Amino acid sequence: MRAQEAETAPGTASGATASSTPEAPASDAQSVQDRMPIVASSQVLAFYGKPGAPSMGILGEYSKEKLAPILEGYAKLYDEANGGLGIMPAFYIIYGTVWPAGEIGYTKASVLEEYIEFAAQRGWIVFLDHQIGKYGVAAAMDRLLPWLKYPNVHLALDPEWRTEKPMQEIGSVSARELNEAQERMDRYLADNGLPGIRMLVVHQFKPRMITEREQVRVDFDRVVLVHTADGFGAPAVKRQAYQFNALAANIPVKGFKLFLESKVPGAGWDIPLMLPKDVMTLDPVPLVVMYQ
Repeated sequence: MRAQEAETAPGTASGATASSTPEAPASDAQSVQDRMPIVASSQVLAFYGKPGAPSMGILGEYSKEKLAPILEGYAKLYDEANGGLGIMPAFYIIYGTVWPAGEIGYTKASVLEEYIEFAAQRGWIVFLDHQIGKYGVAAAMDRLLPWLKYPNVHLALDPEWRTEKPMQEIGSVSARELNEAQERMDRYLADNGLPGIRMLVVHQFKPRMITEREQVRVDFDRVVLVHTADGFGAPAVKRQAYQFNALAANIPVKGFKLFLESKVPGAGWDIPLMLPKDVMTLDPVPLVVMYQ
């Protein structure tokens, strides 16, 4: 479980350019490279959190300017450990934060735009994460989808916080809801002429967090679903959680989350923290790795 903070008042949840190739001339709206998902050739290394909220992850402990060289250092370690895979640094930002009674507080748009532009200037990507609360998956997607206008933005849903009792109970999403979320995202990209294949991350560390998991689809043209093992603990505990997620072979792209030491009273973290070489021994190799 994670300590919760929000930057804005709670409210309802409604509402890298690729180069051309001989096969795809510059006049084409989407080059071949542009249509390829990042995880086809690179591992993503992300720092997780909320700007200005130190208790919610490393991303909130530093300014983006101070965070950049730290992220680059971690990315270098994974680039050295992952063999033929490349590496793509990323900011993983909590956009919608669940409050008591399931209300949602949103990170200011101006703050997100600063991080998105900062990342784009460096060729990095950004994930925007919605904790869902009481409003449901469809409403969360309605808030997330407009951010896809930025070519380096990808999306994420966290079923843990699909609840009206944050820090007291763990929420869930259904396979049907995940399929509908992907379908909405796929259609939004197409209808708005937006470039690229984008990722949609979903977190899981308990079986009940994704119900009827075997029915989750991954056949959408413009969306790559990333199934991420969340939760802190000793390496053996984390490996067990990852192995449970690996059983869902119908969702082949996996992610893995690590927890750095927290200064928040009562918060947990990974003891000891797995090294990049340890993470690379997971089967299948996680293509998205994040640090909170």
